[in-house]
Parts: sequence; structure tokens; C-alpha cells
Amino acid sequence: MRSVSVLYGMVPTMETTEVLDVMGSLISQLKAYAAKLPPVVHLSVAPAGIKPKPESVEVFEQALVRFRAQSSGSSQRAMNEYLVESLEAFEAGKLLGAVQPLLAVLDHLDRMRRDNEITVTAADEKRLTEYRTALTKILPGSQPELEGAGRGM
Repeated sequence: MRSVSVLYGMVPTMETTEVLDVMGSLISQLKAYAAKLPPVVHLSVAPAGIKPKPESVEVFEQALVRFRAQSSGSSQRAMNEYLVESLEAFEAGKLLGAVQPLLAVLDHLDRMRRDNEITVTAADEKRLTEYRTALTKILPGSQPELEGAGRGM
């Protein structure tokens, strides 16, 4: 399997599966946090959102640090910005702001796959689909009975 960092003759540092492992860890934290939020949070009551537990933020941050260490000097550096943006939003309790950058990372991986810059196995393809579905379900309006609900954003 070709790694995510095969562009520009760089030394491969991170396999696609490893990137997906990090994404799975981040998405797991977001799902756990989203499950604890009430269906509707009025912004007048909690304008900055409801913040996740420090332990959850630490797990999120550790996954990001692991990704940054493994991806240094490679083509995944572009994903670092999205992941940092997601961490900052997560720390502040802004669920929507944490989900959107992770969706952008999945889009980036899809583009890399489409351009034959990375090889994605059938198992990795399934994980990409599952992760996109999980993130989409977290977004407001993904449940008809809650359409328009802010869920803390």
C-alpha cells in the first residue's frame, strides 16, 4: 500500500490506515461529546457552547499530536491545519466548528485517492464512508425532529 506521503518524492511516513486511525479517534471523541449535549441549546443560555470534559480534549489533542509527529515533512501537512482548527473548536465547545474541518480532511483524502496519490483498500474505503456518515449525523438538521436545532453551536 502506498502511503499518504508519496507526493513530491518524499519519504513515506504515514499509511492511509494510520491517518484513518487518527480520524477514528477524533470522531469517537466528537460522537461522545455530541451524545451528551441536549437536543437544543439556546445560544442566549450558552453563547460559547457547552465545553467537553478536559479528559476528552486531552485525548483529542493526543491524537492530533500523534498525527503531526507522523506526518511531518509529508503531503499530509495540509491536513494539520484542519485538525488544529477542529481541536480549537472542540476545546471551545463548538461542535459544528469541530466537525467541519474533519469533513474537509475526509474530502482531502478522497481527492488524493481520486488523483491516485494514495491507495485505499476496501476496508479503508468502508472506514471513510463510516466516518463521513458519523460526522454528518452529528451536524444539526441531520435528524428531522431536530431540524434547525443548534446542538450547542
